Parts: sequence; structure tokens; C-alpha cells
Amino acid sequence: MSRLRFALLNAAHDGANTRRNFRREMDADLAEFDATDARLPDHTDFDGIVVTGSRSSVYWNEPWIPALVDYVSRAADDGVPILGVCYGHQVLAEALGGRVAGMDGFEIGYNTVRHRGDELFADVDESFTVFTTHGDAVVDLPPGATLLAENEYGVHAFRHGHCWGVQFHPEYDRRTAREVTEGKRDRLDDARVDDVLAGITPEAYDAACEVKSIFDNFAAYARDLRAERGTAPVADD
Repeated sequence: MSRLRFALLNAAHDGANTRRNFRREMDADLAEFDATDARLPDHTDFDGIVVTGSRSSVYWNEPWIPALVDYVSRAADDGVPILGVCYGHQVLAEALGGRVAGMDGFEIGYNTVRHRGDELFADVDESFTVFTTHGDAVVDLPPGATLLAENEYGVHAFRHGHCWGVQFHPEYDRRTAREVTEGKRDRLDDARVDDVLAGITPEAYDAACEVKSIFDNFAAYARDLRAERGTAPVADD
């Protein structure tokens, strides 16, 4: 069977870390598109679509954002498996009819999340460690969506048909976690940033690696769905 082909919709404004992390974790050929320049595919003929994190908010008045939401909505309607991560999770929620809003606080660092069971979380302990960084959250799930994971900060994963959103960052390595945390000094006080940096240890990272299995689980789902449908993606972007 030919290798899976995913569209990587990179919503990071400086996408080097994002590109490196997802290319390391995804067992698929990735066709990358810079979502912040509204450079999106003109079709949805992929085995799967991955939407990345971003420093933007889905409710900002920037022209590339509704274009991304509309594309994700169309891909979901076409039955393409979609995995949204952090900002991508919020884009997916909006695309499917949910609602995202700013939080009273900010969640950042290695934190504990609890899941309720789903094939995306196969072999992941019910309570697991992840790196989180977000000031927005999904406050209303899309109609028909199932809540899969949460913590005291709110929704951390949901499923709708062939689509999954996760608020946390399973793709992060320690370098990315440190750089992203340092970049929050304009938003958070130095004491909190320093505390989060102190928690970015090899032990915390090793614990968070457990949930990286969701990438393989998503790929396995996309592979099985392709076999069931007897289809393969087109060759050109």
C-alpha cells in the first residue's frame, strides 16, 4: 500500500519549529501549506489533514483565518480525517459549529489532562502529562461532537466523525517548549515564565512522550479508512 499523504496546514507565523516537530512525528508524506498567507490546497484529496498551532486567535479580524476555517469545514464535509492541534483544535471547533473564547487565565507548561477513552487515545493512560500553552479555549463543542479529554482549564480534546481536536501540544520537543515559554514574557510575569522553564525537564518530557502515540493512531485510522473506501489521494497539490 502506498504511503499516506497528509496536508499540513501550518498556522504558525514562524513555522520552523512547527514544521520540524510535525515532520518528525507524522508517519506520512506531508504536503505543507502556509495558512497564514492563505496558501491552502484547492482540493481536499488527502488521506488526512493536520492543522497546527498558532499565536493567533480564531476570532481575530485577519483575512487568512476565515479562509482556513472554511477550508477545514469543507474538508470535514468531504469526510477527510482531520487532526487539529491547539489553534488547529480551535479552528476545527469553529469550522464544525462550535465556539472559541478567551480564557480568564493562561495555561502553560507540563500539565495533567484526563481522557474518557477513544481510539485516538489507545494505550494512553486515563490521566496523562502534556505540554500546554493557550489563552483561548473551546467553550461550546460543535453539535454532535463528543468530549474526549479535559482538565481544570477546560476542553482538551473532542471528536466529531472523522475529526479530532486536541488543545495540548503532543508534537513539542523540549527545545520548542523552552522557546515558546520564553516568548510569553510579554504576556506573563517573569516569575511564572521562570517557573514553567524550570519544569521543562527530561523527566517531564519523557512523561509527555506517552501521548505522542496519538499521531500513529490518527495515521492508522486514516490508513484503515482509505482501505475501506478503496481510494487514494491525487498526486498533485
